[in-house]
Amino acid sequence: MRLSSFLALFRPALPLILGLSLGCSLSLLMVSWTQGDTEDSCGDELGNGRRFLGGGEGHRDSRDGAGDADFQPRIVPYHKDPNKPHKKVLTRYIHTELGIRERLLVGVLTSRATLNTLAVAVNRTVAHHFHRTFFFTGLRSPKVPHGMTVVAHGDDRPVWLMYETVRHLHQHYGSEYDWFLLAQDDTYMQADRLSELVGHLSAGQDLYMGRAEEFIGGEEKARYCHGGYGYLLSRSLLARLQPHLDTCRNDILSVRPDEWLGRCIIDYLGMSCVEVHQEMTYRYFELGKNADPEREDSPEFKNAFTVHPVSDPNLMYRLHKRFSHIELEWTYLQIQQLQQMQISNLSDLTPEGKAGVTWPIGINPPFKPRTRFEVINWEYFTEEHIYSCVDGSPKCELRGVNRADVNAILEIAVERLNERYQPQLRFRKRRLLNGYRRFDPTRGMEYILDLALEAYTQKGHSQVIAKRVNLLRPLSSVEIIPMPYVTEATRVQVILPVTAQDQDFVGNFLDMYVMNTLDTHDNVLLTFLFIYDPFDAQRVSQTDVFAGVKAMIGEVEKRYGDVKIPWISVKTEVPSQVKLMDIISKKHPVDTLFFLASVWTEVNADFLNRCRMNSISNWQVFFPIHFQEYNPAVLYRDQQPSAASSSAASESLRDGHFDRHVFDEACFYNADYMTARTKMAADILDNEELLESMDVYDIFVRYSGLHVFRAVEPALIQKYVQRTCNPRFSEDIYHRCVLSNLEGLGSRSHLAMALFEQEQANST
Repeated sequence: MRLSSFLALFRPALPLILGLSLGCSLSLLMVSWTQGDTEDSCGDELGNGRRFLGGGEGHRDSRDGAGDADFQPRIVPYHKDPNKPHKKVLTRYIHTELGIRERLLVGVLTSRATLNTLAVAVNRTVAHHFHRTFFFTGLRSPKVPHGMTVVAHGDDRPVWLMYETVRHLHQHYGSEYDWFLLAQDDTYMQADRLSELVGHLSAGQDLYMGRAEEFIGGEEKARYCHGGYGYLLSRSLLARLQPHLDTCRNDILSVRPDEWLGRCIIDYLGMSCVEVHQEMTYRYFELGKNADPEREDSPEFKNAFTVHPVSDPNLMYRLHKRFSHIELEWTYLQIQQLQQMQISNLSDLTPEGKAGVTWPIGINPPFKPRTRFEVINWEYFTEEHIYSCVDGSPKCELRGVNRADVNAILEIAVERLNERYQPQLRFRKRRLLNGYRRFDPTRGMEYILDLALEAYTQKGHSQVIAKRVNLLRPLSSVEIIPMPYVTEATRVQVILPVTAQDQDFVGNFLDMYVMNTLDTHDNVLLTFLFIYDPFDAQRVSQTDVFAGVKAMIGEVEKRYGDVKIPWISVKTEVPSQVKLMDIISKKHPVDTLFFLASVWTEVNADFLNRCRMNSISNWQVFFPIHFQEYNPAVLYRDQQPSAASSSAASESLRDGHFDRHVFDEACFYNADYMTARTKMAADILDNEELLESMDVYDIFVRYSGLHVFRAVEPALIQKYVQRTCNPRFSEDIYHRCVLSNLEGLGSRSHLAMALFEQEQANST
């Protein structure tokens, strides 16, 4: 199929990515077309290739304008004629049609004895940096290491292994790669540098490149490439060598496989090993006996593509660590040069000039607020305290990650000052006078430090000075985590546990459920779980404590004829969340998405959609942090709030807080719960009381291995309620319940005002 049919058969419905420049030059990933020829002039020009020549008739036509119409791309609309038979549609890839190949394939020669040691070290250090890496051995080891592509030829003789390896590469991959790198398993390879090397070499030339060695005797000028340092073979050279491999195997006697290959190339192709080609040098380093990679600092070592010999896997890993540090330092140096030289010099050409260069150079400028509501506040801190606390208090002790952050930034500040002013001055920190920090989402964490420093001169004189420094911890290593596809059409199964003490709140829950799900025809189902204590369970035939709730359920079912709200009755002294979910889990399919709710939850469409999006089967579970309103008796005291103020407070979420101590609400799939519950079975055998000391959140954290997504949920709002804390639960669960009740009374300002008014009333 000729390229002339590409554009003529371009249809809008076909998967085509097309980049156009002058004429009809193409940049395509994949195209579908039908068999047949076309008379499109643009396709003819592409087929004849006149656009790729420096002169000629095609070039003259483009200058004088006579042939401009021939080079204009046009879309041919597709009209299917029902009277004509359907043509077979072919799907082909452009890189195959044009002969585009991958750049480099790596072959590592190993043996049965070193396959599980040195070869594994090569695979773990550099193999994942190459497009494809094969390990060739004579006899296969009984246990092949995981994640390695091993090719066994059936013979451990070194020359035979080389012969079979070269033949295998040409036969299976000769048309797919431009370059082939052969090395031994005691060779450390710098993958990025080797890939960059072949990227600068012309793929159409015969090339045999590596460390050139003299043959035994050293009488002739020809050289072979030493196998310990690896060597490059071009695809064209491999193709020319292939017909002579059998002859070389029979006629050339050699003990060393690299010497045998070099002799074969010299005798039949007339080529010798070279170290320099097209101004590109194959750099290598010979590692001495008992050498320490951390102490190697010569330019030959730092610039090497390969290092040989590597005696053991530990040395291979140490070399990889050393070269990783070298590459990291080189990258930082490049960034610094780019910032200081190129960006700074180009700033003169911008409208703002030098004044437009932001600090640090190369980092996004600070965020500019458009209104006063977008201003980012600065946090004031000292070495012992911070004056912006999570709980709203004006001052709290600096601890945990905040203390570690402040200590680290102080050390870095003094270190950078010494780097800038030494040897004239040397600084030592006395104390932090003032500290300010803020998080700018466009650039990172910014710091302003007022430091009391003791400055020492070269002559030994010292003086205490105050200096202000600005620092920035930029956002870096931003990672995009791939997430499986989810949809908002998933059905949510709401589970509502109800005890005798909670039934007074069921009416409000049902009203919100009916208004936000049944009236809107949302894909949601509801199941009640009535929890009877042993005393109420014995009297259920005479007096059912949940009779009123069941009557409300009946009214809803009567109002919505196609709606059924089932319930399950359970008798237990300790309503453990895990025991209740065990009962629910067995009665639903494994692909059910549960929303474990409470009677104070107000179900709405926004939260249900986030429940669907944040719960991913076999990947993530979602535990939302609901917004808890404060106690109105403390909030308003003797004053009744107006309707306008109550509405505004509810919308802005000001009269409450996000209750981080409650884990009652949860969204997860039944299959994930069952898997975690199965892993927990062994621990239950040793400790039967474990179920009562844990909740569903603990189950997923300890036994699931999934992402446990815990985040504030502004759409999940609860009215104030004084929870009943059951002392039969574990100490941790009981303690969280008590803290939730205490912090839900009101904010510090509300409580302080209530105490102040009470003291005033008592004093009068």
